[in-house]
Amino acid sequence: MTETRRRSQHESRHARFQLDEVIHAPVRFSIVAALAKVDEAEFAAVRDAVQVSDSVLSKQVTVLEGAGYVRVKKGYVGKRPRTWLSLSRTGLTAFEAHLAALRAIADG
Repeated sequence: MTETRRRSQHESRHARFQLDEVIHAPVRFSIVAALAKVDEAEFAAVRDAVQVSDSVLSKQVTVLEGAGYVRVKKGYVGKRPRTWLSLSRTGLTAFEAHLAALRAIADG
């Protein structure tokens, strides 16, 4: 197969092939979307914004962190432990590409 033909086939592939399987899950998509709007957010604020339990958020953040999309920082405010979440540059790039694929699908 020639390079031109391979390129043509790739360019004509349906936009769904550009969706990011890690981000596509509804809860993970919601987490990444919430983090894309801020530099950093406290775990509880993301939990409340996404409307999930602590355990669900923790599990989904672990998946996103494993993919390199989310950074997790732990610390204390006074004597209370706190966890902060932020979207990595890789995560932001993946989110923007995922959104572009969704828009391409919606636009037909």
